[in-house]
Amino acid sequence: MTLAGAGQLRWQCRRGMRELDVLLTRYLRRRHATASSVEQALFVQILGWQDPELVRYLLGGEVHADSATAKFLDVLRMP
Repeated sequence: MTLAGAGQLRWQCRRGMRELDVLLTRYLRRRHATASSVEQALFVQILGWQDPELVRYLLGGEVHADSATAKFLDVLRMP
């Protein structure tokens, strides 16, 4: 990933809620660079979601219908 690409992802991690910022930025900082291409693509897809949807799945406990996405959301919630 280019430096510009990393900066763009960092910017997309900034959301309207501090809790979302923390989860998304922590994943980007700790795991994204070494993640599989499938996981990286899921992250980019999730960054395209609106905040209410992110809250529902990351903070509200709702399980996503797609099992691969649900597993990745679990990864995002890991400390």
